[in-house]
Amino acid sequence: MTLPVDMSTTLANAWFPTPIFTASGCASSGKELSQFFALKDVGAIVTKSVMTKPRHGRPTPRMAETPSGMLNSIGLQGPGIDAFLANDLPWLLEQKARVVVSIAGETIEEYSTLARKIRSASGISALEVNISCPNVENRGLVFACDPDASRRVIDGVRKTIGGELPIIAKLSPDVTNLPEIAKGVVDAGADALALINTVLGMVINLETMKPHLGGKTGGLSGPAIKPIAVRAIYQVHAALPHVPILGMGGVSSGRDALELILAGASAISVGTASFGNPTALITIQNELRELLAARGFATMQQAVGYAHRDETQ
Repeated sequence: MTLPVDMSTTLANAWFPTPIFTASGCASSGKELSQFFALKDVGAIVTKSVMTKPRHGRPTPRMAETPSGMLNSIGLQGPGIDAFLANDLPWLLEQKARVVVSIAGETIEEYSTLARKIRSASGISALEVNISCPNVENRGLVFACDPDASRRVIDGVRKTIGGELPIIAKLSPDVTNLPEIAKGVVDAGADALALINTVLGMVINLETMKPHLGGKTGGLSGPAIKPIAVRAIYQVHAALPHVPILGMGGVSSGRDALELILAGASAISVGTASFGNPTALITIQNELRELLAARGFATMQQAVGYAHRDETQ
């Protein structure tokens, strides 16, 4: 008989009963998924990244299937921070969900403005700062691809939000030296890291012989990017072993989740898999519990970074 596994985890000072979260952008504010399971039964709902004003997103078509994943160029469509705080956040808290609010901006000042509004809200477990957005002040260069801009965003949010709410910096894998950027945002005030965001890609429509997506390029997600996620998490955990990581990228089974945890993730976000199976989070959570028990782990946290152990262990 296998013993029960303590599945709880922490990201900085925030506690969660299980390590399986939604992925930002894939579950909006959780209302669609609530038809299939109680939102309090997963670790947390990571909301779609919200900006200061309502946003329509990029032109259609905005999604494309690929052989082992999907490409999207939604463009951060959303209601804006004021509507989110008035409608979506209270609803999530009524469901007793643990909430990680994701924010995104086009300027460093926009992130600070969002943090100022978040500061007045209660019931939030952590703040994800999605810096994988183009910086309109710097010719569209993505914040997370620019070490200085990354640090300045996190520094501004930290100074605005104060020291209580954990900050999770969401980084892009489309960089040469990810551990260096990770260290920079941690030095600037991030308590944890979200790895990885989608990988930039493109599909050409063979009928029109033009880019298929209205925004031309999009973010590749799904099974194709899992090895990139494992590599990124392993590298960053090796460089910053005490910084918790919210891992994501192509997780569609308990085995996938365990792989990211062994690489160094303390929690796992599930995104693309939910589109094909709305109960994927619950299935993955149950599978992960069984896999941990079968390998003799009494707690999920014992498995975090286990792939880094010495050869003699």
